[in-house]
Amino acid sequence: MTTRWLTPEEQRAWRAYLAASQLLEDAIDRQLQQDAGMPHLFYSVLATLSEAPDRRLRMTDLAERLKITRSRLTYAANRLERDGLVRREDCRWDRRSSIAVLTDEGMAVLERTAPGHVDTVRANLFDRLTPEQVRQLEEICAGVARGLQGEEAGGAADEVPWRRRSTPGAEPPR
Repeated sequence: MTTRWLTPEEQRAWRAYLAASQLLEDAIDRQLQQDAGMPHLFYSVLATLSEAPDRRLRMTDLAERLKITRSRLTYAANRLERDGLVRREDCRWDRRSSIAVLTDEGMAVLERTAPGHVDTVRANLFDRLTPEQVRQLEEICAGVARGLQGEEAGGAADEVPWRRRSTPGAEPPR
């Protein structure tokens, strides 16, 4: 099999993407650490739960929405639960699962932190783009995500993060 090396244009685009994504994630993490004492992942858990019916989701569904492994979500949920921002309940219809619930305290933290988070995202991303570039960014990212999730021919649906286990053969977290 012959390696299909990146063209100079592709290499520049790839390196620009890496630099931008790493710098943006760093800016968001710094703001969230300063304002709420939490990393972006923990904020994303709170925000996703706040948008769910009754502020609750099955852990597996939450991992899928966040595009992360179940073990990474369990780590985040443990910390958020310890801080009183999330609680977990047994799932009545699936004994292997648990439900993550955003507490009132978690909602209050989210409401205090959201304005600074939105300001950071806007200043570091959207204020630098034209409306046409925003449309293109959505189109590009959605297309890449569809392919990586196996929604297009050749995608590896079994390789998406929320279906991976940290140890081969391990049981899903409860």
